[in-house]
Amino acid sequence: MRVFITGLLLLIATTTYAELPAAKDADVNRALLSGKPTVIDLGARTCIPCKQMAPILESLAAEYRGKAGVLFIDVKEDKAAAKRFRVQMIPTQIFFNSQGKEVKRHIGFMDKTDILKELKAAGLR
Repeated sequence: MRVFITGLLLLIATTTYAELPAAKDADVNRALLSGKPTVIDLGARTCIPCKQMAPILESLAAEYRGKAGVLFIDVKEDKAAAKRFRVQMIPTQIFFNSQGKEVKRHIGFMDKTDILKELKAAGLR
């Protein structure tokens, strides 16, 4: 019974968030040309680790609006983006510096502290 309740709470926790809108090609290009560090999370709305990251990305996007780009791309709906960024597993986070150059790539769940650490390494002030 305890496992069921924990699983149910996890399901509720991972589905009750305001979803970060899926970025389109123009959003990505704008972010990479903005002169600000950017993280792009490539995943799927149906992927459990991706769902767990959604509120983290939402929080970072709001907290660092105007200072960093925080984007989400659903690779199940945007297969061209998956190809463009050479995604082999999801979730994949790609960090770009303020010149739009890729500086770090991570595969799997990433917590807020680690994402913030990488954004700072990419130039977040």
